[in-house]
Amino acid sequence: MFKHPPVVSPYFLLSLTALFWSGNWVIGRAFVSDAQIPPVALAWWRWAIAVSLMMPFALSQIRRHWTTIWRHRKMMSLLALLGMGFHNLLSYVGLQFTTATNGVLLNSATPVMIILIGVIFFKRRVPAVQMVGVAISLVGVMTILSKGQLELLTTVQFNRGDLIVLASMLLWALYTLTLKWRPQGLPGIALLAVCGLIGLIGMTPVYAWEIASGKSIQWTWGAAAALLYLGIFPSVIGYVFWNRGVEEVGPSVAGLFMYLMPVFGSLLAWLFLGERLFWFHLVGIAFIFAGIYLTTRTANTTPPAAEAVG
Repeated sequence: MFKHPPVVSPYFLLSLTALFWSGNWVIGRAFVSDAQIPPVALAWWRWAIAVSLMMPFALSQIRRHWTTIWRHRKMMSLLALLGMGFHNLLSYVGLQFTTATNGVLLNSATPVMIILIGVIFFKRRVPAVQMVGVAISLVGVMTILSKGQLELLTTVQFNRGDLIVLASMLLWALYTLTLKWRPQGLPGIALLAVCGLIGLIGMTPVYAWEIASGKSIQWTWGAAAALLYLGIFPSVIGYVFWNRGVEEVGPSVAGLFMYLMPVFGSLLAWLFLGERLFWFHLVGIAFIFAGIYLTTRTANTTPPAAEAVG
């Protein structure tokens, strides 16, 4: 069920991941903003469900590769706390204090973070043409977020929620880059299940503090459905696809697919919320796909070794 798809394009998997994660942000804003699900509870239950779903499939793999897991326990813990624990937790906490526009804008900065951190601290080599592709896609994101009036971006003011979301994006960029040092030979489902469990344990003290402060989930069918979606699609399927995509095309190219999230966000709002699609949505989408095409076309002609941190 969780084996790598042998013939599916990594770009298709990364696109599906962006779609699933777009739904995560929509649900997070909806349930956290009205206090139906507190932010730490949302992150904790998301991974509790995900780990519960994965363990029946992963347990035999974990036992078979336990020596490898234990030998790399420090790196596994780092990946878990960066990508499965506090990245999600900070995202949901930040959504209590920031606007949807600011949240998506900061989320869209992640590909730039991945490239800049990789170049400065990890000595990554990024072809100039890929940098141009990132810039073109970023123009598309800015076009959508500013509704075609780029001068509006100069009026954006950052509050504590923006800074918290920005911190969560920084953790995700570091997670993506450190995936290079994941244990080799460890099946993806085992890696994800163990990291999910470690992240869940790491969040537990914070969740206990949130409960002690008087915040609890208002259980409804909608809240249960939201948690099931978060546990299955953004967490299990999304992370499997993301890890596979990073393995195939490298973090710089994979990170670019996060630019699709404003695209999917606009389309989901049009389909399910009755919001209208305007000209600036279409122009922005065109820029985003142009940038992704330019970058992935270059990646197709670049050996995988060139994408490795070295």
